[in-house]
Amino acid sequence: MTRPAAVPTLQIDNARMRVTEWRFAPGAATGFHRHDYDYCVVPLATGRLGIEGKDGTTLAELVTGRSYFRKAGVEHDVVNVNPFDFAFVEIELKEPPRG
Repeated sequence: MTRPAAVPTLQIDNARMRVTEWRFAPGAATGFHRHDYDYCVVPLATGRLGIEGKDGTTLAELVTGRSYFRKAGVEHDVVNVNPFDFAFVEIELKEPPRG
């Protein structure tokens, strides 16, 4: 089964961070990927996402504006399981600030 692709829009990409807005139609997915950097997700809607990892699938409940953080190394596919469009902003931290 082929899913529609989630649509990333790169907003910032510099030496310290990458900011990407992800938009998902119902059933759309990011495709399986690995996070090379620590990252923060800021949901732009309230809903559920299917998180498909090597060990199975879980459901994540996201709430508008309620951010969460993950360390580098996460591997998964993210799927919009809602019957409506969904979006979030992902902020990847490439390097620590210089003193």
